[in-house]
Amino acid sequence: MPIARTSARGPHAGRTRPSAAEAAAPPSATATTDLSLRLLERLAVSREPIGVSDLAREFETSKTKVYRHLQTLARHAFVRQDGATRRYEAGIKLFMLGEHLRERFDIVTAARGDMAQLRDATGHAVTLSTLVEDQVVVLELFHGHTIVEFGTRPGTVLDLHASAHGKVALAFGAPGLLERCVAKPLKAWTPQTICSRAALERAVAEVRKRGWAVAANQVLTGVNGLAAPIFNHNGHYAGAIAIAGSVQYITATPSPEQTRAVTAAAHSISKKMGWAGR
Repeated sequence: MPIARTSARGPHAGRTRPSAAEAAAPPSATATTDLSLRLLERLAVSREPIGVSDLAREFETSKTKVYRHLQTLARHAFVRQDGATRRYEAGIKLFMLGEHLRERFDIVTAARGDMAQLRDATGHAVTLSTLVEDQVVVLELFHGHTIVEFGTRPGTVLDLHASAHGKVALAFGAPGLLERCVAKPLKAWTPQTICSRAALERAVAEVRKRGWAVAANQVLTGVNGLAAPIFNHNGHYAGAIAIAGSVQYITATPSPEQTRAVTAAAHSISKKMGWAGR
């Protein structure tokens, strides 16, 4: 919070910091905005519409206040109310803004053609990711030609230590990312998830050496991902492209054909981003 400063001619001359009570009590406008944003985020990540009573309990506030905020959001089409159940869910405006925001990432525009080709060549689902505030976020997904579909979708956040996308980011991303990653507990998604610093450092070093990463059975048992880095015009990490599928078809040691396909797609996208490497 910024330091509050007043003119020496004012009634609080010489006082440079707010009291503890003032700091603890946010202005009403800030509190109102905070609740609206929290409600919006909650509805955006929910798979099912949520009722006013449930939201009020979750956010420890009154139903009247939640209802008032939801009605305001609904007037602007950020949320919508189901006519039958009277529950609320994210609205079309939020989706439209998200689509416009995704288009601002040059990597999405540059990658779509190569993603489609990679999907058609391998038959597997293809994902594109980048780093947003030290988190790997999926930007785009092309479903594969298999019967099984995966729950990953644009906006999904992937753990750095447990995903192929994450390991690529740790290997080729900004210095200090690995240190910040291991400073927090590493969640064990499955018995095969890498949860020790030493093991993760070895895995990242191997990714950096060979130029691609896998994560067989590390986020979800029976599933593997194969990812390669994408670089921008400065030669810096810009994101990653990956194929995902059953460990039956993308094994812990992928076939040479699969690694060539994924790394070739990554190189092609990097060239479109202005990368001058080989």
